[in-house]
Amino acid sequence: MPVDSAAAQSCRWHPLVDEWALHDAAVEAILASAAQAIDRRGQFHIVLAGGNTPRGIYQRLRAAQSDWSAWHIYFGDERCLPAGDSALNSRMAAEVWLDWVPIPPLQMHPIAGELGALAAAQACAEALRSVGDFDLVLLGLGEDGHTASLFPHHQWGVVPGSPDVLAVFDAPKPPPQRVSLSAARLGRARRVLFLVSGDAKHRAVAEWRAGKDMPARAIRPAAGVDVLVESALLLPLVD
Repeated sequence: MPVDSAAAQSCRWHPLVDEWALHDAAVEAILASAAQAIDRRGQFHIVLAGGNTPRGIYQRLRAAQSDWSAWHIYFGDERCLPAGDSALNSRMAAEVWLDWVPIPPLQMHPIAGELGALAAAQACAEALRSVGDFDLVLLGLGEDGHTASLFPHHQWGVVPGSPDVLAVFDAPKPPPQRVSLSAARLGRARRVLFLVSGDAKHRAVAEWRAGKDMPARAIRPAAGVDVLVESALLLPLVD
């Protein structure tokens, strides 16, 4: 799905020397966003990324100091798997972070992937109905340029009137059924922060910076996006 060039993405790249430095910068950014949101609005609404890259960041957050009672947790996407499956994004975040801090249970909003893609997407959309702009959205980058469960050659939910939540039935990575917030809903945020590390992301980063249409480029909040990236991934790609 081509991205509308009239609404081009504003992107700020922040190179970090290695994965540890990226984790440090991410934790600092998350806690700063939380403090600002809580000070201004009394609540902090954050969308979490799944996958391997944020695991170390979440582990560090469980030792951080914050007003956890003001945090509201959402997820950018989820796999349709049985409840409690180890591959669930929500389970990973709970095991390494969320189960260790006193966020009120009613302020946790995992996607019920065990219901199947369609029912889970409908339930997630209903949960988001009264939620305004997110304070912070965390996203990763796949080797093919996907983000959340928005994949190349699939619907991304970019056009006006797109649903907030998409049911995915034919994902190119297992499992085929997934649920994802749409590009438009992910972009309704005060800040969007991409977390990009790992040698396998080199080509995707190069293509993103070159302007290739890909899901990551479809996330277009008014304030632009910030990308925390290992500096080696910004070097010219050598085939």
